Amino acid sequence: MILAGVTDVKHLKGIIRPDEDHKLNSPWNIAADFDIDMSLSESGIKGMLEEYDADHNTGMDTAGVAKEITAYTNGYPFFVSRICQIIDTKLVPQYFDSLTEAWTKAGVDEAVRIILSEDNSLFDSVMGKLEEYPDLKLQLRNILFRGDTVAHLPDDEAQKQLRMYGFIYNKHNVVAITNRIFEMRLCTYFIGESRKNEDLKRMASANKTIFAEVDGGLDIPLIMEYFIKEHNRIHGNDTEEFLEAEGRERFLTYLAPIINGTGTYSIEEQTSNQRRMDVVVHYLGRRYVIELKIWHGERYNEKGEKQICDYLDYFDLTVGYMLSFNFNKNKEQGIKKIQIGDKTLYEATL
Repeated sequence: MILAGVTDVKHLKGIIRPDEDHKLNSPWNIAADFDIDMSLSESGIKGMLEEYDADHNTGMDTAGVAKEITAYTNGYPFFVSRICQIIDTKLVPQYFDSLTEAWTKAGVDEAVRIILSEDNSLFDSVMGKLEEYPDLKLQLRNILFRGDTVAHLPDDEAQKQLRMYGFIYNKHNVVAITNRIFEMRLCTYFIGESRKNEDLKRMASANKTIFAEVDGGLDIPLIMEYFIKEHNRIHGNDTEEFLEAEGRERFLTYLAPIINGTGTYSIEEQTSNQRRMDVVVHYLGRRYVIELKIWHGERYNEKGEKQICDYLDYFDLTVGYMLSFNFNKNKEQGIKKIQIGDKTLYEATL
């Protein structure tokens, strides 16, 4: 069945049957198993871009752009199409002078930033499901901010609903969020609804302009310096247990209003665990990798330095940042700059 130009699907389903009556049914009303992977492969995206470029002669690096789109979307068809549509129709001349400049990694970043600020039916549906299932909502928050693992439960109704929307999937028998765009939207959603760190939000908003460099970049060391100072002023008497659970969320809460409207950030899935998390800030075509971690001694810190250097190689960067939450009473707080080969690291300790 093809629906062409009738009404928004979220209104249509309410006309067909009440919402409470369709919870236990597939949105497609298909009784048989449907095991086809509907996600788009990186090679498939590359092929579509090649067809597009044959008509428009942008000279884009189709392999590079396809890789970037896949990194954000994991092949989720709606987001793949929406990114391409935005680049094709909305970025020139407001953000780029030509399609040649728009069909780049920077153009994909800008398209994702626009998507994350949109109010659309897909986000409405997914966030509505989270409100219906507060326990799973809390679990997803802890997956993102604390690195928790949640078991995949095939008969759990909340998980069924979110799998049906393609929001989560079974990754080696644990729940995983389907793609980076969903993760980024979730982070914004969770931080926006939280009232626990309002003081940090206000401080970050008030100081936002001083973190912008003359050339349009972000002064990450200065952001970390102010975060440490303002965090100590507001939360200096927190217990170790509370801070370890909340520290990374607090930094992301502080970071969000600084880049809001201009940039975004993503949490790298392979590093989101209880010991470390790598956050990649996307800001005006530039990227900054910040490792957030709990201090577990000098040996573990040296291992972390090597890991972030390897990660900088992946992004073709030479400067990285580390923020350690250290609960030792004799710790030395502040920021130091170190050199490891051709990499410069700014290490902050709170």
